[in-house]
Amino acid sequence: MNETYFAPYAWLPGGLARDVRMTVSNGRFDAVDAGRSAQSGDRTLGGLTLPGFANTHSHAFHRALRGRTHDNGGTFWTWRERMYAVAAVLDPDSYFALARATYAEMALAGVTSVGEFHYLHHAAGGASYADPNAMGAALAQAAAEAGIRITLLDTCYLVGGLGPDGPLPLGVQQQRFADRDAAAWATRLAAFETAPHVQIGAAIHSVRSVPRDQLPTVVAAARGTPLHVHVSEQPAENDQCRQAYGVTPTGLLAETGALGPFTTAVHATHLSSADIAEIGGSGTFTSICPSTERDLADGIGPARALKDAGSPITLGSDQHAVIDLLEEARALEMDERLASLRRGRFGIDELVAALTADGQRSLGWADAGRIEVGARADLTTVRLGTPRTAGSEPRQAILAATASDVDTVVVDGRVVVDAGRHLLGDVGRLLAAAIAPLWAE
Repeated sequence: MNETYFAPYAWLPGGLARDVRMTVSNGRFDAVDAGRSAQSGDRTLGGLTLPGFANTHSHAFHRALRGRTHDNGGTFWTWRERMYAVAAVLDPDSYFALARATYAEMALAGVTSVGEFHYLHHAAGGASYADPNAMGAALAQAAAEAGIRITLLDTCYLVGGLGPDGPLPLGVQQQRFADRDAAAWATRLAAFETAPHVQIGAAIHSVRSVPRDQLPTVVAAARGTPLHVHVSEQPAENDQCRQAYGVTPTGLLAETGALGPFTTAVHATHLSSADIAEIGGSGTFTSICPSTERDLADGIGPARALKDAGSPITLGSDQHAVIDLLEEARALEMDERLASLRRGRFGIDELVAALTADGQRSLGWADAGRIEVGARADLTTVRLGTPRTAGSEPRQAILAATASDVDTVVVDGRVVVDAGRHLLGDVGRLLAAAIAPLWAE
């Protein structure tokens, strides 16, 4: 059965269009026509309709840290200790509850696909669950119930860090994250049972957590699928890599074949000019996560330089200090203004591409992120009459709107958010119920 939608404003591959009718069948667009009138039976989408957003970098369990880690000073490294404390208490059931509520919050913000950088694999002490992929399966089921797609970026994590002489032993808190070696990780990854809403990808946690001699095994296992990696989030990571291996993290990844058009470099905050050229020249994507990078005092990365060098820019909410992809897109431009003392560093069309088509491609959903015939029927409609967006030109609304202005979200032809309400009901209540037990004394 066909469904038809009418949007007074919609963002098509050629840019903003007026009066667009869309016909959807079996989760894909059958027809997209601009300059039409609404017909009887059309579902009218009031406001500005965009392709569904891609959140290219998520750690779902970090959502439990929001409002608990922001006022105690310190650094990324001291924040990490609080993160370890949450990781220590999760099991498949509690992780499912937290992830389901977190992914529902993403849907409310217009997200239709999430890249879950998943390294919380095992039980306390590092013992395997009866199903070695139980935690990943919980994430996949959580995404299904929240109504969004997931690219499960199963993360290789083997050692506790880097010292001057090479890899360091795992800390007690890190044992849950680690497999014996890259071959054991690849074996576990190959056993994961997929589903239509799931892409199985891979991740290298960082050059701090996967030794150089193990990287080629990860690259080989990930070939042809999305491969994501934290890169140069902190200056200390660069210093450690140079001391241990004599190259930057980007240089090490290039040497071991980890860069390329299936790969996404996450953060890429502290790069040399040679690093920028290597990432851009290889066609590697970059996932910028501005709200996290400012919350953790990571710094402002060279996003414009990376884009100019050939790296498609995408956006993530990472530790979920906020889940608002419109804010991440706006911050991409605003942080560039702060760093460069110039406005208009990223055009609105570039911000939309980062939110949608480029983000979806980096997660392996190349048939999503565009409102066109044959593409997945993903839609995110932003209201234009709210206190934030009233008076905005529709084209500039993404620089004014927030997640609170998202009205309707359609994923693969299914309405997941209607009039600002998620199909699961009160998402705040779900989040509170999932998070409170994790902090119980």
